[in-house]
Amino acid sequence: MVQYDFSGQVAFVTGAAHGQGRSHAQHYAKHGADVVVTDVSRNMDTVPYDLGTSEELEETASLVEDEGQEALAIEMDVRDEGDVEAAVDRAVDHFGHIDILANNAGIASMADAVEMEEEMWDEMIDTNLKGVWLCAKHVGQHFIDRGDGGKIVSTASTAGAIGIPGQGHYVAAKHGVVGLTKTLALELAEYDVNVNCIGPTGIDTPMISGINEAYGEEALAAVTEMTGPWNVFGDGGMIESEDISEAYMWLSSDAARYVTGVYLPVDAGFLAK
Repeated sequence: MVQYDFSGQVAFVTGAAHGQGRSHAQHYAKHGADVVVTDVSRNMDTVPYDLGTSEELEETASLVEDEGQEALAIEMDVRDEGDVEAAVDRAVDHFGHIDILANNAGIASMADAVEMEEEMWDEMIDTNLKGVWLCAKHVGQHFIDRGDGGKIVSTASTAGAIGIPGQGHYVAAKHGVVGLTKTLALELAEYDVNVNCIGPTGIDTPMISGINEAYGEEALAAVTEMTGPWNVFGDGGMIESEDISEAYMWLSSDAARYVTGVYLPVDAGFLAK
């Protein structure tokens, strides 16, 4: 593991109750950052698997503290601007500043676009795209007001670069994250704020296992039939959350100080095939 130094910095991580978000929070703490961990901590009507819980969010906070760093756990719905603004204000009041936004919160569901219910479309776009914008809006304004730069890293997806049957709403949201990233990078450059996003393929998380259980392998075959297995390497295994966390650490660090507006796939060759 590469050693970064986030000493004295505060990372604000969304969707941190479990999965990738928990991994990102732990990694920031291992490299010296205090961490604000947030999650909606309740299920959504159109999401066919259990989302993170309050107890899991507190467990993530404890894992950050186990690394010797301070944690602040906040239940927050990224779809609600009032929630987001209040959470950012609380984090700033508590720590004095935020230095890194890890825009990780996201959901998954499946339906063909011509058969999808409007509620499923809206819940996806509100969470996976609007939520990314709202967090970037309020943390970004803090960066501007503070005048000391900052880093925004968002979770897009390989679905931000291709079409996937049964995933029109998810694909639309993730393409939106990529476009929003490029635009924010230009708008915030004068304030020394780097804005980038990462494009994971399938990651071994509760989201993937939940989708597998809800829809079955036959339905999920549509996701992979165009390209075959995700991993082109000899082991053929599924990518782990820590692989995405390492990309988050690099893009959040001074090592990537001239990297902005980038969509970085971490996909074991998925998009190259």
